[in-house]
Amino acid sequence: MDESRATGAAPVDILLVEDNPGDVRLTEEAFKEGNIENTLHVVGDGVEALDFLYQRGEYTDAPRPEIVLLDLNLPRKNGDEVLAEVKGDPNLRRIPVIVLTSSKSEEDVVKSYDLHANAYLIKPVDPFEFIKTVATFEDLWFSIVRLPEHEQ
Repeated sequence: MDESRATGAAPVDILLVEDNPGDVRLTEEAFKEGNIENTLHVVGDGVEALDFLYQRGEYTDAPRPEIVLLDLNLPRKNGDEVLAEVKGDPNLRRIPVIVLTSSKSEEDVVKSYDLHANAYLIKPVDPFEFIKTVATFEDLWFSIVRLPEHEQ
């Protein structure tokens, strides 16, 4: 990974796949409060997520995200289907996919990891705890974890 990414000098592209406008707003708020400059791209369903990642349709100029935050309960194509497709594609599988969902189901946790999710985070109901969770995620994934570089 480029050293400037670790220090926050260059913007980090994050794809948020979320259909709940309230959760989108809270995530945006949490990232604004963080120490790392980022560009949060938001899509509202699984089909749009794959179009963004494959740079299809209206997303032909979309950047390749350094990380994907993926809700499981999505319209048109659910999070499991998106996760399976991303992790099954040699050109996309190295992008870390973090499941960020309200589901506490052990079945969902196991299935997500079976599909090679990089982490599974449960969205807190309390807005302040939600922001704290996203901020903690940001600190970990962009200050401590080393991500692989990707081909342009």
